[in-house]
Amino acid sequence: MSEASFTPVTFPTERPSPFDPPEVLGRWREQAPIRPLRYPDGHQGWLVTGFSAAKAVLTDSRFSSLLENLHWPIRWEGLEPENFVQPPGFFMQMDPPDHSRFRKQLAAQFTVRRMRQLEPRIEQITEEVLDAMERGGAPADLIQEFALPVPSLVICELLGVPYADRERFQRDSATALRVGSTREEVGAATGSMMGYLYELVARKRAEPADDLLSGLVAGGDLFHEEIAGAGLLLLVAGHETTANMLGLGTFALLSDPGQLAALRSEPPLIEGAVEELLRYLAVTHLGPLRAALEDVEIAGQTIRKGQVVTISVPAANRDPERFDDPETFDVTRPATVGHLTFGHGIHQCLGQQLARIEMRVAFPALFRRFPGLRLAVPSEEVPMRTDMSIYGAHQLPVIW
Repeated sequence: MSEASFTPVTFPTERPSPFDPPEVLGRWREQAPIRPLRYPDGHQGWLVTGFSAAKAVLTDSRFSSLLENLHWPIRWEGLEPENFVQPPGFFMQMDPPDHSRFRKQLAAQFTVRRMRQLEPRIEQITEEVLDAMERGGAPADLIQEFALPVPSLVICELLGVPYADRERFQRDSATALRVGSTREEVGAATGSMMGYLYELVARKRAEPADDLLSGLVAGGDLFHEEIAGAGLLLLVAGHETTANMLGLGTFALLSDPGQLAALRSEPPLIEGAVEELLRYLAVTHLGPLRAALEDVEIAGQTIRKGQVVTISVPAANRDPERFDDPETFDVTRPATVGHLTFGHGIHQCLGQQLARIEMRVAFPALFRRFPGLRLAVPSEEVPMRTDMSIYGAHQLPVIW
């Protein structure tokens, strides 16, 4: 179908349930994997809902991740390119060769071997967090008492960030990722986090330790400001994404007793269950975004130079051409079935193995400790993060 066959659409955000993407995305995907998208600032670009088309965009070097080339699919004043000053070292919004320089340095810090070596410590952290939650008693907010502390503690130890400073960076991170935050609010939050990381890197330079930031300092290939910026990105991404997967994943399992029972009765299912939760829930719901550096044909459509493509990961992860019965949440689905929750291509998430280990440890530990865990409020009263760039639940009240 030609571009003229479709009227440009606006990006949908209204969800039929806490666990499902907007229904219209599925209908659009059935018609075509890519269609014209009208952006809030007037830009006309594209929306990708098909799995194969999404992978094609993410692996094509003719698309750019540079922030100055992008347009957001929803109105987000604080992060518009003309409003947001990108910190040095923010490698997620870089293209090669700059991106390659950072990726090489950081990949050495995120090897599969090193992540597996962390597993005993992740198990210990998880049990300590559960101890504190149990002492606090029910009812409890699972987000604040479990889902947020586990990945926050892990990423703090990995980077060498004092956990005692968590309230500061968690507050600033939430402000920066809130879609409704103003330019001034995002600027202040980002500046606060960069100032904190800059000072911390200076301390690592004076007194190095066995942590990632010290490793980057010792590597000698990145400037001070670049290490601080890369540290900021890792710190925010390292706790926000996994925290929301733990919270939303628990919500989904509590809402589907059959799936939870299957997981409890067959503990080895956890590896596949983690992949299924990642596929089915896909907390990255506003992108990724790419801008065409030249005319590119994707799925029969010509994307013109300068046009921005928004990829709907939730829609691509439920493409029936890639997944059998994709609308069904099934913890017995084979773990080898791929998804795009961690992205694809050169920007694929560096911390994906760490996130997987955290989830494989945390979910079984939670349900072992609290076999009677259940929601303390009706599911429709759980406040969802539709106002945030990373989806999930703001709070998850539980009892046991």
